[in-house]
Amino acid sequence: MKKFLTTTALAIVLIGGNAYAATMEPMAMYQQQPTDIRASKLIGTRLYATEKPMTADMMVKPGAEKEWDDIGEVNEVILSRQGEVKAVVLGVGGFLGLGEKAVAIPMKDIKFVRDGDDADDYFLVVNANKQMLTDAPAYVAPTTAASNSTNVAKPSPAGDTALVRPDVQREGYRASEMKDLTSETLTGAHVYSAKDEDVGEVDKLVLNDNGTVQQLVLDIGGFLGMGEHRIAVPLDQVNIMRNEKGDDVRVYVDATKEKLKAQPEYKN
Repeated sequence: MKKFLTTTALAIVLIGGNAYAATMEPMAMYQQQPTDIRASKLIGTRLYATEKPMTADMMVKPGAEKEWDDIGEVNEVILSRQGEVKAVVLGVGGFLGLGEKAVAIPMKDIKFVRDGDDADDYFLVVNANKQMLTDAPAYVAPTTAASNSTNVAKPSPAGDTALVRPDVQREGYRASEMKDLTSETLTGAHVYSAKDEDVGEVDKLVLNDNGTVQQLVLDIGGFLGMGEHRIAVPLDQVNIMRNEKGDDVRVYVDATKEKLKAQPEYKN
């Protein structure tokens, strides 16, 4: 008898569930349109500024971008909870020590202008000039007590031993001025001791609240990502050199690999 009741109850639940599902409207799947742009493709796109009036979807003459200010590339896309693109975040400046920072530009101010008839050929343009965007306030992502942002410089851990900027000279290389370097050229650069021992490479840059580079995070030692020891070194404790062709950047520190591995590990 109990088995019969259980089976009957299960049947009622299944019938009721199917009846509820039958009242739901079928979900229509979205079909991408030719002019739609995927966020994954938008990230990494260069953004230009010009004081000339621009309208959405206008076509520009070939080479028009050469007359505009190249202000950076899109690093992030900010969405509302309703799925609306609110803004894009890009790095403006690109000069170490001269205030490279992230800036959030409202999506409504960005124009897609066509570079030919192909829907995939377009430029992102804003009606502004580079100085206006350089002077704009830095974008700081909202944080919570549980968050742990890697974009803001952290104080050096207790016990950190300060390094001294090495005074080295190498044939074919010269000390590089900060304005000549971008984050792209410095990230991944090899790190050497004053005696030309290859001790690691630059993993990433750490910025302070003003968007200025304050520390370099170095991967010391290791092989194929194994056994690496990450440390943060202030910018004024390294000597950055670049060759005459400009295609090789080296970072020199006044320490051996063993001394650097003894430094407190950087935690992001």
